[in-house]
Amino acid sequence: MGEQPIFSTRAHVFQIDPNTKKNWVPTSKHAVTVSYFYDSTRNVYRIISLDGSKAIINSTITPNMTFTKTSQKFGQWADSRANTVYGLGFSSEHHLSKFAEKFQEFKEAARLAKEKSQEKMELTSTPSQESAGGDLQSPLTPESINGTDDERTPDVTQNSEPRPEPTQNALSFSHSSAISKHWEAELATLKGNNAKLTAALLESTANVKQWKQQLAAYQEEAERLHKRVTELECVSSQANAVHTHKTELNQTIQELEETLKVKEEEIERLKQEIDNARELQEQRDSLTQKLQENIFLTSKREATFWLPEDARIPTPGRAKSVLPCEAWTIPQSPCRAGRSSCSQAAPLCAVPRR
Repeated sequence: MGEQPIFSTRAHVFQIDPNTKKNWVPTSKHAVTVSYFYDSTRNVYRIISLDGSKAIINSTITPNMTFTKTSQKFGQWADSRANTVYGLGFSSEHHLSKFAEKFQEFKEAARLAKEKSQEKMELTSTPSQESAGGDLQSPLTPESINGTDDERTPDVTQNSEPRPEPTQNALSFSHSSAISKHWEAELATLKGNNAKLTAALLESTANVKQWKQQLAAYQEEAERLHKRVTELECVSSQANAVHTHKTELNQTIQELEETLKVKEEEIERLKQEIDNARELQEQRDSLTQKLQENIFLTSKREATFWLPEDARIPTPGRAKSVLPCEAWTIPQSPCRAGRSSCSQAAPLCAVPRR
């Protein structure tokens, strides 16, 4: 393109599945650079991201675009020109907020540039062109070239308006998919921590056995030295040497006793670590069970939401065959503002509150 990026950040890039319109498909294996560019030739702002030599994002910002934060680290926007929805996963909430601020800033700049371009074209157009063209012609702007002009004919507007509807329906499901991935990542982290705790427990057990063996060896050495002291005391002819040697042995015994005391304290500390490791393992088992239950409930909610429309409306003699009321309770998810379809997401049967 030739221009320098106005703003750059790093994020994981996703696109909505064109077939299902509800699942995210990763387009980058790792975090890549996502940049804002200003195309002076067409007087438009673009979002571009390259994975090697492949352009995985090439989106022109238009005044009718909206960047939506679906979680603390994930945001998305719909590009009607590319007929897709882009999603970005950031490393922190700060990076997401910064990207959203720049999106709003360049969106406003695109709107102003569009208005200025339209005014300039209106001033330069002649009365004959206005009368001859009538409503069939509109000022030639970069947005109209890219298919994003708001002043197009009513037929074009009617054909382009319904496009964002699948993306609105995909918001809740993409968010649910992100939650499922989050729980799966948490479960993987817990499994990793469990492996580390198991290794630490085995290592601590091996250290305890080693310390016990060393303690037994020190005790044998202390007994041998005590016997040696007794033997030396029996030799009266070497009283002075024995006394000196006895002093050295007593000092050695004292050092050994101090060492034994330190080792005993170390053994107690290792026993405490073993107890703590067992408690952590019990907590890990409890958390793993809760995570599995959450994943199960999430998948159950998605499966229920995508039942056929006629299966959601109970009919006489059919409600029980579709799903027993006592089987499970459908968790109610909060409806987003502006979604009229939330009123249709009713449970198949009334379940009494506990």
